[in-house]
Amino acid sequence: MATRSLIAAVSAIAAEQSYLQETGSNIANSSTIGYKQGEVQFSDLLSEQITGATAPTAGGGGINPVAIGSGVRVASVSTDLAEGTLETTGIQTDVAITGSGYLVVQQGGQQYYTRDGSLTVDANDELTTASGGTVLGWQATSTGTITTSTGVTPISIPNGKTIGAVATTSISLSGNLPAWKGGTTTQPSVTVTALAYDSLGNSVPVLLTFTGAKTADTWKLTAVAKTPVKGTVKLFATTAAPLVVFSTKGALKKVNGVTLPAGGYTLAVTTKPTGFTKLDLKFPPVTSNTALTQFAGQTTLLAKANGNAAGTLVSYSIGSDGVITGTFSNGEATPLAQIALASFTNPSGLLNVGANLLGPSANSGQPAIGIAGTGGRGKLLSGELEQSNVTLAQQLTNLITAEQAYVADTKVISTSQAVSNALEQA
Repeated sequence: MATRSLIAAVSAIAAEQSYLQETGSNIANSSTIGYKQGEVQFSDLLSEQITGATAPTAGGGGINPVAIGSGVRVASVSTDLAEGTLETTGIQTDVAITGSGYLVVQQGGQQYYTRDGSLTVDANDELTTASGGTVLGWQATSTGTITTSTGVTPISIPNGKTIGAVATTSISLSGNLPAWKGGTTTQPSVTVTALAYDSLGNSVPVLLTFTGAKTADTWKLTAVAKTPVKGTVKLFATTAAPLVVFSTKGALKKVNGVTLPAGGYTLAVTTKPTGFTKLDLKFPPVTSNTALTQFAGQTTLLAKANGNAAGTLVSYSIGSDGVITGTFSNGEATPLAQIALASFTNPSGLLNVGANLLGPSANSGQPAIGIAGTGGRGKLLSGELEQSNVTLAQQLTNLITAEQAYVADTKVISTSQAVSNALEQA
C-alpha cells in the first residue's frame, strides 16, 4: 500500500516539474514577439482494480468496482493561440498578423512558420526574420506583376533599385471650361500644361490652349511641346487646329468634327516631337467623373500625361494583403513583392523548434500557403508587432499552485515512508 502511494507521489512530482518548466518558459518569454503561452494538462494513470463490479440480484443490489489510482501524468501541453496585444513601432518592415496565419520562412534549408514579424532587410537585400530566416512570398516582375499561383521564394527588396523611363503616349483632358456664347470680342483663352516624357525620360512640357471660337460653345485647340533638343514644336498645324464643341447643356459633343462616342474619343496629334512614337489626346466619356465640360463658374481644366522618367527606389510600404509597394524618386509607385501567409487545419499541433519558429507535425496538417486576407488567413499590419500573449498574473498564480502541490506530494512521500516503517516494526 505504501509502495503504491510512493509511486503516485513520485509521478505527481514529475508532472509538477513539467508544469513548473512550462510556467517558467512562459514567464521567460513574456516579452518575446509573437510568443504563444503553453498550457499543461494532466490526466490520471491507469487505476489498479481491487474488486470488480457485480450486477444487482433479486436478493440485493449491485456492487460498484473498487479501484485505486496510480498517480498522474502530463497528458498534453497545448498552445494558447489567442492574439497578443499590438505595439506600434513605426518601422516599415515590422508586420503583425491580425487573425490566424503564419509568416513562411526558410532557415537552414528548411521551411518554418512564425508569428514574429520583426523583419529587416539583410546585406543581400532579402527580407529576413530576427533569427536570420528569409521571408518567403512572390517576387514581382520588372513591370510590377505578381503571380501568386507559383511556389514561394525568398523576397528581395533591392537597395537602389531603378525603373526605366517610359515615354508618354497619351494626355488625358478633364475638368471644366468657362461657358462661351461666341462672338469676336474678348475671346477667352485657357491654357493647361501636361508634363510628358520622351523615350529617354526627359521631361517635355506640353502646353494645351483652348481659345473661344466665333461660334458659341466652340473652342479652338492648339498644342505645343517644349522639347529639350528642337525647342518648341507645334503638335497641330496652325491652319488645322481641331475644334472642340460642347452642347448647349455643357457636355462635350464633338472633337475635330467627330461626334463623341460613348467610350470617349482619342485624337492623335499631327506632329510628334522627337522621342515620341505616339502621342494622343484623350477625351473621357461624357458620363465619367473626369469628363471635359463647359459650365459657367470656376475653370478647372486638367491635363495628365502617362509615362515617367527613370527613378530610384526611395521607400517602400507593406499593405494588408502583403504587397510590398516601392516608391521611386520619379514619383512612381510599383509592387516589388508580396509576403505569403500559411494556415493550418490544427495550428495547436505545430512543433516548436525554437527561435520563434514552428514546424508542421503529423497532427497539424500541411500548410495552406496563400495571400493574406484570403482562405481564412489574417491580414498584415505594417509598423506593428504582436506581443506575447503570456498573462503574467496567471503564470505567477500557477507557480503558487505548483509549489503547494509539490509540498503536498512530498508530505505523501514522508507519510508513506512513516507508514511503511511502522508496518515493518509491527
